[in-house]
Amino acid sequence: MTSKEWFKQAQFGMMIHWGLYALPAGEWKGQRTPHIGEWLQAEYRIPMKEYERLASAFNPVLFDAEEWVKLAKGCGMQYLVVTSKHHDGFALYHSKVDPYNVYDATPFHRDVLAELAAACAKYDLKLGLYYSQDLDWHEPDGGGYTIGHTNMGGTTSWTNDWDFPDASKKDYSRYLEKKVKPQLKEILTGYGPLCLIWFDTPRTISLQQSQELYDMVKFYQPNCLVNSRIGNGLGDYRSMGDNEIPDQDFLEALVESPTTLNDTWGYKSFDNNWKPADQVRAIRRHLNDRGVNYLLNIGPDALGRIPAPAEAILRELAQP
Repeated sequence: MTSKEWFKQAQFGMMIHWGLYALPAGEWKGQRTPHIGEWLQAEYRIPMKEYERLASAFNPVLFDAEEWVKLAKGCGMQYLVVTSKHHDGFALYHSKVDPYNVYDATPFHRDVLAELAAACAKYDLKLGLYYSQDLDWHEPDGGGYTIGHTNMGGTTSWTNDWDFPDASKKDYSRYLEKKVKPQLKEILTGYGPLCLIWFDTPRTISLQQSQELYDMVKFYQPNCLVNSRIGNGLGDYRSMGDNEIPDQDFLEALVESPTTLNDTWGYKSFDNNWKPADQVRAIRRHLNDRGVNYLLNIGPDALGRIPAPAEAILRELAQP
């Protein structure tokens, strides 16, 4: 079976957004964000040095890679997509390129991706990795500096313009060469066969740069698929918009709908707007009947636990 044939029949996968943002859990200095938890640093313009201190407290002692994988496998999911690095620049693996990672910068001192890769291999679940190739708030040259603000409150910047306010001094190509390409090589060569690389938010990246990253993926892992959020019309399959549930058919195309189980991607302690199991089943039927894979996101807490309501829903999905 080719990688594209596998993707077409996979139908159901789990996405995991996890990182330092699980610690504040949607709250910062007496404020609760009405928006998504993993964008907390940008929304509240938290200085990089202040946000970095979260790493010294990140110690998810209850993280159990096998439990995550068995939970996904048990409810019929065929693949797992995990945030190797999100927009805050923090990596969930032992990167030799940048010490701002879960192994070097935290008391946890374990490689999350290595443990998940081993668990996926053990239980025959395919592994994909999310990598934020454009935005990076930990880097002076992180992307997004040409387009202003997002729609989250109208004041949230795509780029880190609180620590690095002068857009004229930013150069995405420096960041691409210094961090993105070397880290992409690390995740492509260090964690076994990957079913896909899930890029995101292509705001600054040029066609040539998107092509370079696409070619890198295919050089190191020819059977690894690339999603459309690599940017500039490239990619092997289409990622719909966040929480977009299309009504049209895609029976001849490769399409995936990334959605959340509640209203956030990264953990937010007070977001209890969980979709019941029956609704999840209905969404899956709706998408799969139209040829669309259902990628359902969970945001684990700072201890490494799948939130109890989310786990209960997934276990209910496992019932016939």
